[in-house]
Amino acid sequence: MKEHDNQPAGISFFERYLTVWVALCMLAGILIGKFTPAIPAFLGILEYANVSIPVAVLIWIMIYPMMMKVDFKSVKYIGKNPKGLFITWVVNWLIKPFTMFGIAWLFFYVLFKNLIPAELAKDYLAGAVLLGAAPCTAMVFVWSHLTKGNPAYTVVQVATNDLIILIAFVPIVKLLLGISDVFVPWDTLFLSVVLFVVVPLSAGTLTRGYMLKNKGQDYFENTFLPKFGNITILGLLLTLVIIFSFQGEMILSNPLHIGLIAVPLTIQTVFIFFVAYLAAKALKLPHNIAAPAGMIGASNFFELAVAVAIALFGTTSPVALVTIVGVLVEVPIMLALVGFANRTKNWFRN
Repeated sequence: MKEHDNQPAGISFFERYLTVWVALCMLAGILIGKFTPAIPAFLGILEYANVSIPVAVLIWIMIYPMMMKVDFKSVKYIGKNPKGLFITWVVNWLIKPFTMFGIAWLFFYVLFKNLIPAELAKDYLAGAVLLGAAPCTAMVFVWSHLTKGNPAYTVVQVATNDLIILIAFVPIVKLLLGISDVFVPWDTLFLSVVLFVVVPLSAGTLTRGYMLKNKGQDYFENTFLPKFGNITILGLLLTLVIIFSFQGEMILSNPLHIGLIAVPLTIQTVFIFFVAYLAAKALKLPHNIAAPAGMIGASNFFELAVAVAIALFGTTSPVALVTIVGVLVEVPIMLALVGFANRTKNWFRN
């Protein structure tokens, strides 16, 4: 192996330069939103319960190939070693929302006090809290895939977080913001869970069962699955184009505040990743569990955060802007953390 080749074995050219493609797609989305607003206007019509149907389909395309890798026969053994799940639950629900609030408050109200008016600081804090209270559901499958994470374990991590979201999201947001009448669109929440987890998991499970029964394991793993090699990444890139086309004008009109908002969000993302990742190392968990545990804590359920922000405060609100900056920050930072996790695989037992 060459000295500079620290990428995972078998990584494609498409995946190797993913950061470049992500940047280009973000730029393309912003330019589309700025110069051809009719496109995002049309796409914006295609939604249900504040969930963009085109984005939901693309996220489904991202997740479906990974769901086919899930062997539910192995899921039943996860309970024998629940440490990874405990890390996920503690980090996501007892640490992450509160550190997000604290870091965002410090920057928006103290360090950036002379740059951000008090009323805007309040709105920006609300957007940050919405991000921090919603751990990742969809994109974590992409990050897990890129770090060779255990797909069955990732599914269980996501599934349990989805259940906790139903109970904890509203109380945490109310507690941190001191809002007595926060309205969360439950149809948006349930539809997101169904679209981003239940549908692709069901499709992947049915496909896996059919292929194993009719073609055999060797054909399934060595011939059928490789055909879907780049579909996950393609779904991610097209999703970014659509999301950034929706907010292109807003991003271009607030360049300074985009940078100011990005600072605490970046610090929070990196901090939470290391909390979970190092906890997994301390507990001597294998890398294919430690990496997804770090990724699910660091990344956010931005689909839910954006939908709730828009439902509560409107598409052009400063609160919605923060959730969009969350996407802008999350993708490149998570790609960097994916690279770090892959380079430090030797920290963990096999």
